[in-house]
Formats: sequence, C-alpha cells, structure tokens
Amino acid sequence: MRPFRVEFPQADLDDLNRRLAGTRWPGELPGTGWERGVPLDYLKELTEYWRTGFDWAAARERLNRFPQFITEIDGVDVHFLHAPSPVRSAVPLIMTHGWPGSYAEFIEVAGPLTDPAKYGGDPADAFHVVAPSIPGYGFSGHPGEAGWSTRRVARAWAELMRRLGYERYVTQGGDWGMPISLEVGLADPDHVIGVHVNMFAAFPPADPGEWGELSASDNARLEFAARFEQDGAGWRYIQSTRPQTLSYALTDSPAGQLAWIVEKYKEWTDSAKAPEDAVDRDHMLTIASIYWLTASAGSSAQLYYESNHLTADFLRTWGGPWPLRAPVGVAVFPSDAVLPVRSFAERVLPTLSRWSEFDRGGHFAAMEQPELLVDDLRAFARPLR
Repeated sequence: MRPFRVEFPQADLDDLNRRLAGTRWPGELPGTGWERGVPLDYLKELTEYWRTGFDWAAARERLNRFPQFITEIDGVDVHFLHAPSPVRSAVPLIMTHGWPGSYAEFIEVAGPLTDPAKYGGDPADAFHVVAPSIPGYGFSGHPGEAGWSTRRVARAWAELMRRLGYERYVTQGGDWGMPISLEVGLADPDHVIGVHVNMFAAFPPADPGEWGELSASDNARLEFAARFEQDGAGWRYIQSTRPQTLSYALTDSPAGQLAWIVEKYKEWTDSAKAPEDAVDRDHMLTIASIYWLTASAGSSAQLYYESNHLTADFLRTWGGPWPLRAPVGVAVFPSDAVLPVRSFAERVLPTLSRWSEFDRGGHFAAMEQPELLVDDLRAFARPLR
C-alpha cells in the first residue's frame, strides 16, 4: 500500500484555466429554465467562478485531511481514504460513492464517524472509515480491460478490507455504492456484518395482483419513477450504451464536464432554484475538478455499460432478491432520484432490519444531510457491534 496525496502539476491547472476562458458557448431558447438542461447564464457564471473564484489549493488541503493510499487489486490501482478511529473498539466501515460522485463526498462525515466524542456523540458509535474510489473514477486506475461491473468492484473491496486486517465490517453506499455495498455482502458473507444504503431501487412484481395495497405515497413514488424514466434517464441510456463516444466531448471541454455533472446536483437534490441550495458550491466544484483533472469522464461511464450488459448483474442490482446473510438498512431521502416502495423493497431484501424516512435531503446524502446520515448509520450499527 503506497501513501498518496492529492497533487496536480501547475501545468494541468493552467490548462484548465485556459480551456474555461476559451469556452465556446451554445445558444439557448429563452425562458426554459432547467427543463431542457443546465441554463446558459447559470453555467457561464459557475464556469467563471470555477476559473477565478474557486480555491483549488484549499480544496486540495481538504481532500488531504485524512490519510490516503493506493494498492493494486485485480490488476488495477485502487485509491482509498483510510481514517482509523482513536476508539479501539470502533467498527470498520467501507463507504462507496456513485456517479457523478467521488470519495470526496465522505470527507465531512469521516470526522463524526471516526471520533464521535469530538462532535458531541458517543464513543461507542465509532467507526474506522475506508472510502475507496471506484476503478475508473478519480484517483483509482482506469481499467484496461472489460468486465469491471459492480460485482467485480465488490470483490476488490472485500480484498481491500482483508488487506487492511478488518475481519468484521459494515458496508455503506448510495447510487452505484448501493449495489456495490450489497454485492460486498454477497462476496464476503463471513465478514460483512451489515449493509447500509442511502438509495434503494426495486422493481414492482411483474403481476400487479401481487403488489398488495399501496398507499397514496406509494402510488406517488411509482408515478415519479415513471416520469423519471421518461424524462430524467437520458444520461443513463448514453453511458450504458455509448460511453466512449460521450467521453470525447467531456474529456475535451471542462465546461461540458461541469454541465454533465451539475445537472444531477440540481435534479437529484433537495434544491429549489440551483444546486447550491443543497450542496456547497466549492464541494461541487471539487468533485468536478477531480473528474476533469483525472480525465475520468469516459472511464467512470464504463461502469454503466458493464452492468447494463451483464444480465445477471443487472437483475441482481434491480430485480433481486438479494440472498444476503447480513442485516440491511435503507435510508430514504425525499429528493433522491429513486424513491423506493417499502413493500417492494421487503420482497427483495429478506434481511431488511432498518427503514428510515427523512423529510429533507436527496441523492448526495453525505454532503446534503451529513448529520442525518451519520445518525442513521450509528443507529443501524449499534445492534451489530
């Protein structure tokens, strides 16, 4: 395991500045707001802030707040943050991001999770936190061969925890971190003691006669899912079918990469007029900077293609049931991209032990509502310690 610090040559930062200054802007239909994509005026202003106002040096120091390492697993360099707790009895916890996310999402929750007493909590709730970057994302290597599905990532995570010497651990994640965390439970059942996810998706039974009695809230969630599939899933279709074609534009234009990312920070969060209503602007630009500076647009999209083209992987991810031995906890944030119906989730999660519904927050829970996520993780893990 090789120590790692976030650093980029000044030439890379100068190139980013030059490209942002020279962005070639498209036109826009007036009065459309966000309904056809990221508004031109908003992106121009955000791009100029990225170029002249965003403090990359401060962001870099924030990223380097906790120890980080790189180790080769299954032929790919895996980058990870490792924050051991000062509490000897702490439970190991591996947290997995999704798209368009990063391990950087967990910087703010790592402190309260590892050292609860410092943040007014109970030391008995402490975790040792491990937060890797998925292969193809950020500071992990970009796979040079096909086959890196969620299941393969999960096997790599199990090996990572073995190398760190953690024999009993909890997995956690949202977005792609959701199926990966569940898959780790299947790949390493003798060591995973619990799986916590802050997003869960489950198809309804094929026969509507098996749906049971649905509440008004349940029906609203089904209607939301139908609208989302019709109007909000374009990014998924492209990344699941033609990730290479998409990668040329996003790897050549930082403004294009920013637009591709920031749209999701608006649509999938508890925001009103702009993504900053839910997620701090500098945190959002830190993640956009990681994607740009590591040229991860295409390599991160490959996970969609891999999982979409492996039938068994797709069915397990979205259809279940999940033959897990470990208890599962689900945290539901109301502005997420996916809002599960509990009765459907119970059909595919036989070991479901905790279901939490919150009145605020969205897809990026660790950045939007860190206290709620931390408290729910603590409560889920207490019976498992």
